[in-house]
Amino acid sequence: MALQLTPLADRMRPKELDEIVGQEHLLGKDKPFRRMLERGELHSMIFWGPPGSGKTTLALAIARHTNADFIQISAVTAGVSDIRKAVKRAQENQQLFKRRTILFIDEIHRFNKAQQDALLPYVESGLITLIGATTENPSFEVIAPLLSRTRVYVLNQLSPDDLKLLMRRALSSEQGLVQLNPLIDDAVLDYFTVIAQGDARVALTALDLAVISAEPDKAGKRKVTLSLAQDVIQRKFLLYDKGGEEHFNLISALHKSLRDSDPDGALYWLARMLEAGEDPLYIVRRLVRFASEDVGLADPDALLIANAAKEAVHFVGMPEGNTALAQAVIYLALAPKSNAVYEAYNRAKEDALNSLTEPVPLHLRNPVTPLMESLGYGKDYKYAHDFPDARVEQEHLPPSLQGRKYYFPTGRGFEAELRKRGKPNPPEK
Repeated sequence: MALQLTPLADRMRPKELDEIVGQEHLLGKDKPFRRMLERGELHSMIFWGPPGSGKTTLALAIARHTNADFIQISAVTAGVSDIRKAVKRAQENQQLFKRRTILFIDEIHRFNKAQQDALLPYVESGLITLIGATTENPSFEVIAPLLSRTRVYVLNQLSPDDLKLLMRRALSSEQGLVQLNPLIDDAVLDYFTVIAQGDARVALTALDLAVISAEPDKAGKRKVTLSLAQDVIQRKFLLYDKGGEEHFNLISALHKSLRDSDPDGALYWLARMLEAGEDPLYIVRRLVRFASEDVGLADPDALLIANAAKEAVHFVGMPEGNTALAQAVIYLALAPKSNAVYEAYNRAKEDALNSLTEPVPLHLRNPVTPLMESLGYGKDYKYAHDFPDARVEQEHLPPSLQGRKYYFPTGRGFEAELRKRGKPNPPEK
């Protein structure tokens, strides 16, 4: 039997709104979005959701449901000339056929400002109904004038039950895999839902590959075992975009797990990032920052550990460097926490930027020439080592800032000892 050349995900793409799986918050019978479509009313919109959540499928179903002409372009390869062609076709649809035109732009976040600007007059006039699809946060990637003329709808990651429903449809469908006589256990479907991470395309592609790889028995049946599925699909397709919002979401989760002293949560987010291909040096840069910002002098070794992880990653590379990163993450999570260093610098920075820029006091200047000495450079400077315990009372700030305190150590970790040494005043309210 000849194998299908069209990918299974395309063959199984739902054509009607009722066939779409998931997105009940939009497509449920009582939802405003669904009622709007049932009335045949349309406006320009942007679908924001993870890969494989059904953005293209929903746009196609909307065009079919509303009998609109559907023009699809990809922002990766299209330019302003493609927009002009779509506009010309929309004008013909309007004038000759009294038919609306949907312009679907996949990965609209990849359009530059000029390309997005070119859409504005036609979206404004209603000549085209724009449906954009993006995996990136539109508030960062779509220009404000275009964003104000569209409505953003969030599509959710598909649930495991949604993915299993789609795979079972494919197994029992003529345009799917039924002609290959597949036999597949629920455990395999469960495995594919983990692999897919909410992406219908990944789930169906994995299923297709596994069924095709199974050897037919004497009766022509293709049995897909869990071991075969694991052998065919070597690793999980982790949802991750190193340049997009998910990148920042995961590093934020790692940082907050560390700050909350949760080594298990921190290890999980570290593994998510590393196994998805994140640059380990990016992660370790964040760990070095964390060591100063959130641990500080409560544990001075934290910065040494973070820098040691950086050197280890440089020296042994990846994947061997992953344990050095894990060690640093565990240490930082369990270290006593203090943001006193971070706050101290911010207080000093505020004065440096906003106070009068006064000259360095004379007693703090080095009198390296006779002229400088005659002008008072270094006069009355007290050399610390001439005093008991090398402690000396003298002012080191400009006149307008004299008496100012910046560093207020906590009573946690090593800062409890530093607090005894410095005896600072309480911070100003």
